[in-house]
Amino acid sequence: MVEAIITYDYSKLLGRIKEKYGTRENLVKEITISSTSLNLRLNNKLRFDQQDIKELCRALDIEEEEIPDYFFKEKVRKS
Repeated sequence: MVEAIITYDYSKLLGRIKEKYGTRENLVKEITISSTSLNLRLNNKLRFDQQDIKELCRALDIEEEEIPDYFFKEKVRKS
């Protein structure tokens, strides 16, 4: 049996970062999440927690009803 590994597609979030800040480095100057932590999360190595999501929504002007589109769009890969 092949087990599915669920990862998240952050392409919309990456687009918003580029639109608002130009680079991830510019964004991390405005938030408490480190560059390393942000990159690990965007590469599905760590999960975003509630505080991360709240802070990024504030910095990126993401409305509460838009959160699923930015943080929970699933990509399914077979291992």
